[in-house]
Amino acid sequence: MDARQVARHEVGAKPVLVYDGDCGFCTTCVHLLERIGPDAEIVAWQLTDLTELGITEEQAADAVQLVQIDGTLHSGHEAVAVVLGTAGPVWRIVGRALLLPGISWTAARAYQLIADNRYRLPGGTPACAVTREPRAPAPRR
Repeated sequence: MDARQVARHEVGAKPVLVYDGDCGFCTTCVHLLERIGPDAEIVAWQLTDLTELGITEEQAADAVQLVQIDGTLHSGHEAVAVVLGTAGPVWRIVGRALLLPGISWTAARAYQLIADNRYRLPGGTPACAVTREPRAPAPRR
């Protein structure tokens, strides 16, 4: 696909994981995820029709998004956990564990820490930096 083309998705075919394709760190993580083999289409938000998926550009730039076949949206660590749940048996366990009370809260904090500092991580570039208003802490589960 030409970099200028926008991907179209067959609605209801597979869940779609949307990530920041301008971020080297995010792209590296996606390549690792693709090797695990989740049952999801993985696309950079810059190369897809966000409106078709029901996602705003702000949501896509803020965190990885997973749009389920039924339109359910998962964001951040929950998106990672759910997509891991579609991979092999070991990854399914890891995905479920990430959503357990206590672990989910910690995973959310870890995801946010990484997302806020991804431009400083290996593979990260200045394009990875996301400027945003400080967010309120997520509720404990």
